[in-house]
Amino acid sequence: MGAIPLQGTHDPRPTGKLTAARWLHEHLRLILLSAILSFALTICLIMLLHGASAKSVTVVDGGKSTVIQTRTSDVSALFKEAGITVGPNDQLSAALTSSVEDGTRVVIDRAMSVQLVADGKKETKYTTLKTVGDLLKNEGITLSAEDKVTPALTAKIDEGLQIKVVRVKREVVTTEHPLAYKVVKTADQNLLVGKTKVVQTGKQGLLVKKFERVYEDGKLVDEQLVYKSLDQPIVQQVVAVGAKKKAAVVSLAYNKTASAVKTLQLNGKSVKVKSVLSGVTLTAYSAGPASTGKDVGDVGYGITASGTTVSEGRTIAVDPDVVPLGWWVYIEGIGFRRAEDTGSAIKGKKIDVYYDSERYANKFGKKRGNTVYVIGPVKPSAD
Repeated sequence: MGAIPLQGTHDPRPTGKLTAARWLHEHLRLILLSAILSFALTICLIMLLHGASAKSVTVVDGGKSTVIQTRTSDVSALFKEAGITVGPNDQLSAALTSSVEDGTRVVIDRAMSVQLVADGKKETKYTTLKTVGDLLKNEGITLSAEDKVTPALTAKIDEGLQIKVVRVKREVVTTEHPLAYKVVKTADQNLLVGKTKVVQTGKQGLLVKKFERVYEDGKLVDEQLVYKSLDQPIVQQVVAVGAKKKAAVVSLAYNKTASAVKTLQLNGKSVKVKSVLSGVTLTAYSAGPASTGKDVGDVGYGITASGTTVSEGRTIAVDPDVVPLGWWVYIEGIGFRRAEDTGSAIKGKKIDVYYDSERYANKFGKKRGNTVYVIGPVKPSAD
């Protein structure tokens, strides 16, 4: 009999571990895909929630605009988060405690430092105003129509600008100027020589002037004469000087070459001469300001001490104690002249000869050692 081989009677059954492993193997890809999808959905949800809580805020700082994403609740926290500092003089469009919403716009006007010089004070001011006029109005500085402002009121304010206000004041001042009268001596044939008589009492004149004065910050900067009037005219004092001769020959203050009346030939004429002055100094003058201090139009311009009007070829100024006013003389080299004027520098044997030209009078100079013949109150005639 042959051997019979052993054979299994049925298939072996899988255990629980083998079943789980087989299931995991078959569903691993699906599990990984689900995990990745769940992670992605979580991230999207977080980002969505984050984006939903962020707010878009616009900050305009000194004219520059910036958009900031923030989740802060108020302006103060926003500035802190963004590193924005605000000075005590800067101006905000919203208070620091104001809440921040999506779309909020906050404007910062930065204050600028300017120097203000006005009314004797120099101060540093911080302002967000735009023009010089706005700043002055804000500071309570009122201006008159004459006041000066530098720069102009419409000028734009920039950092470090200096603003200067100059107070301008105009006033009209009236001044009174007394005018001294002169003593005019006239020859009087009814008075003996050496006698005098006041014919007219002198009175001072009064010149009134008005000046417009301009002051800047209290300092006088300009003065203009706007009005001039002779409110009270000068009344010259007229004194009659005796010209009536005694029996004796007229005696003068200086020694003469003759002690009695002589008849001489002067300039082709026979002239009776009362005395001869030797060693006389001659000068010249005119009616202008260089000689008299007066100009055309001034009171007393061209009027002599005897009341006559100066005339070239006739008028001379003398010392009345040497040559009486109104008397004629003959000056060698010059001719006949009449003593009509006086001068503070004309003393003793000095004679000032009048010329119309101030230039010629200056050129005349001083001539010493001249001879002068004193004739009398009547000019020699052609006969």
